[in-house]
Amino acid sequence: MVSKLSKLELGLRLASLEGATEWLNGQRTSWQTKGHPTLVHFWSASCGICKDNLPRVGQWRDEKKDQGLRVIGIHMPRYEADTDVEAVRELISKYGISEPVAVDNEHKLKDAFQNDQGFVPAYYLFDAEGKLRSFAAGERGLDMLKTAIERVIS
Repeated sequence: MVSKLSKLELGLRLASLEGATEWLNGQRTSWQTKGHPTLVHFWSASCGICKDNLPRVGQWRDEKKDQGLRVIGIHMPRYEADTDVEAVRELISKYGISEPVAVDNEHKLKDAFQNDQGFVPAYYLFDAEGKLRSFAAGERGLDMLKTAIERVIS
């Protein structure tokens, strides 16, 4: 899948998170990312794989927090029904998501992260300097990230 992201290159800086239509669980700045490795994950309410992977993202968030890992979720709607912020809030509660979640109902963050194909789930891993170190998407995306996360937190 990475080949479809021809413009996306390792070393790119963490994109601005300006443009979120709403923030849930606090603002991005409520959990400072500067100087910390950061995992940004795109997900959608209508994506079954996303929902299957949310507990694992939460587990990594909790297990790696003391090693500096920060996590930011971006809910990106795929369909009109996905723009229902109350439904997103319910999923956040159901899956115990405690990290800040940007709602990207206007796809401005999708564009900022060069997620031109609209992949969900999609995972962008940045090092402590804010440089992209790994990207993965789809069903096996988290499996592909495990080693990269260990590398950026050590």
